[in-house]
Amino acid sequence: MSRNLSLWVPTAEPLQNTYVFYVHNSSASPSPPPWDAPSFTVAARCRVAATLVLFIFAAISNLSVLISVCWGRGYRLAAHLRPLIASLATADLMMTFVVMPLDAIWNITVQWYAGDFMCKLLCFLKLFAMHAAVFILVVVSLDRYRAILRPLDSLDAGLRNRRMLLVAWTLSLLLASPQLFIFRAIKADGADFTQCVTHGSFPHRWQETAYNMFHFVTLYVFPLLVMIFCYTRILTKINGQMHRSKDGEHSLRRSGTDIIPKARMKTLKMTIVIVSSFVICWTPYYLLGVWYWFQPAIIQRTPEYVHHILFVFGNLNTCCDPVIYGFYTASFRADLADMIACFRGRQGNNNLTYSVDHLSGQCPGASREMESDLSSSRTFSPVCTTEQPSLE
Repeated sequence: MSRNLSLWVPTAEPLQNTYVFYVHNSSASPSPPPWDAPSFTVAARCRVAATLVLFIFAAISNLSVLISVCWGRGYRLAAHLRPLIASLATADLMMTFVVMPLDAIWNITVQWYAGDFMCKLLCFLKLFAMHAAVFILVVVSLDRYRAILRPLDSLDAGLRNRRMLLVAWTLSLLLASPQLFIFRAIKADGADFTQCVTHGSFPHRWQETAYNMFHFVTLYVFPLLVMIFCYTRILTKINGQMHRSKDGEHSLRRSGTDIIPKARMKTLKMTIVIVSSFVICWTPYYLLGVWYWFQPAIIQRTPEYVHHILFVFGNLNTCCDPVIYGFYTASFRADLADMIACFRGRQGNNNLTYSVDHLSGQCPGASREMESDLSSSRTFSPVCTTEQPSLE
């Protein structure tokens, strides 16, 4: 049976730039049917424009989070949480500076001009960035799981989180490494058209489908199951505590592990929203990709704009993380206000900080209390109190 057709299905983005073109095959007929090269369509132009907007916003917002956590007021976060927030922002920046520009430029050029080495490298970096972003969300979920269900274990939370982050980055590197071997730049037979594809790397289509499904599991299914397990257990514990409180069981706030501090609850809410944004943004795109892997003909029946919209919607997750972090973290809002004032050449950062705290409905001491799940030093206020950092 002739195998002269090659469909490119990149693992990282299952429906991006899917082309069909002829390559040389001795079993093929000597005169292949006419083939029209893809073009830069109107839908693709809209995708590029939307990606550019997301790129600008994601770059500025995630860089601001990284600066705040490393050098700004965000440095008051507890030592065990700073690496988590910084790693999440770093992974989002990798998505921003690798996946988005590559997608936009590739849609503009339509074919591949960067050569075989860059084909392999960029496809590797793309999958590495996507794995890193989701694995760090898993680490954040596991950290919240231990903080709520086993609060006394927070004494060694810093070392544990650093180890989990090392595992997350290492796994991302290993899982993306096959891209260096299966992608290659191939020129279409009888046409001046070169594309970065997986043609020839898999002798049978089922092998490519299995490879894609494996990464679908590592990128989406496995992380989702871990996060569902963590937050289901957390919510079950919180629900049990609420029922015990209604039945008249009371205990001192600082006396043990049965009462969850207010600051820790706020951090829990933030992480739940961040995880939810990942699920909402990427689920439609991955489901359509799975459908395509088992029913390739749907790519011809599905309108082109559907693929573009779902991919852009998935990339929106990179912009959501810093927005959610800023909504729940007064220190980041204050740092952002200072950055804007500095950019405009204004002075009076203290007044700006006070106004931000005032607009958020909290006194400066209250903002520190809300973040004291993560505070590395005790803060005393006549209005607000904080928990001891060793129990957070």
